Amino acid sequence: MNFLSVENFSVDLKEFKLKNISLSLDKGDYCTIIGPTGAGKTILLESIIGFHKLQTGRVFLDNKEITHHLPEKRKIGIVYQDYALMPHFTIYRNIEYGLEKVYNKKTEKELIRKKIAEISASLNITHLLKRTPGTLSGGEQQRASLARALAVEPNMLLMDEPLSALDPSTRRETRILLKKIIKKIGMTVIHITHDFEDVWSFANKVSIFKGGEQIQFGTILDVFERPKNDFVASFLGTLIYDGKINKVTKNYSVIDLNGLLLKSSEMTDKKQEVTIAIRPENIIITDDISPYESRRMNIFEAKLTDIVRDGNVFFGLVEAYENCFKAIIPHWTVDRLQSKIDSNLYAVIHEMNVKIL
Repeated sequence: MNFLSVENFSVDLKEFKLKNISLSLDKGDYCTIIGPTGAGKTILLESIIGFHKLQTGRVFLDNKEITHHLPEKRKIGIVYQDYALMPHFTIYRNIEYGLEKVYNKKTEKELIRKKIAEISASLNITHLLKRTPGTLSGGEQQRASLARALAVEPNMLLMDEPLSALDPSTRRETRILLKKIIKKIGMTVIHITHDFEDVWSFANKVSIFKGGEQIQFGTILDVFERPKNDFVASFLGTLIYDGKINKVTKNYSVIDLNGLLLKSSEMTDKKQEVTIAIRPENIIITDDISPYESRRMNIFEAKLTDIVRDGNVFFGLVEAYENCFKAIIPHWTVDRLQSKIDSNLYAVIHEMNVKIL
């Protein structure tokens, strides 16, 4: 049985509803939940921990049904975006307060002290224990919040955009530290985020939410490379094309996209129209095809129409046979390719990266 199982989960809060959510995680899985604002992601976490009553469905954790357990009996930690530290307590007292709900303060005082020392050292906040939250930076408060949640040794951890309020540099540092400690203790995690860097850095599972419904759930590669519908594809930036099967051999399929023939290492018995998916990071734009000619590559001429920047990522836009492709361009090639806009180059796609949906 899975470590966490959410079965046909529905919550009715009048102004918002979660509808028939089902997902399962194994011990040590790290699941990120992504989707538009207002999709119901936070309500899902709060329902798993027991803050909202279920209309339908059940929740199992570590082979035990916890559907009707009180939140404090579920052994699930939660970390919010705003840290939720008690402002009048020191950091030590914030962590201690949570431990007092698990251990007896009078008879197990030394055990509590030891646990605070251990978790504080692992998150590099030992020097902050005597300070109050208002005197700390955002990154320090977030680490203190994580320490409080992890000190009680929860069965799993829920996090609601824990890094979104941090500046980019602090976010990167906290991401590295968090990944290290989660891996060390083997914690099962559900993490809401709007930052795809969090998804790629942490997750092995991902869930896509929209309008109170789970649109797709699966491994990170399966969801990103095989989006279920146009919404998921658009949200994840996966390129979707409609084509026709031109030929099927024992090793590959050939798909016709308006006259452009692309090989896919995936087999199909279909002889008619199909949909394929290609990730931008799996398309190479080059003026030198010699490094790729001996490999199982689709190589075709394409016109570079523009180079656009999205945050810290550059995309090259190319056209071939009335098909438009968007490829991620490495930073070190941007200047050289800028001079080749409106010129014919080559696009290269490995046949294993042409996914038949």
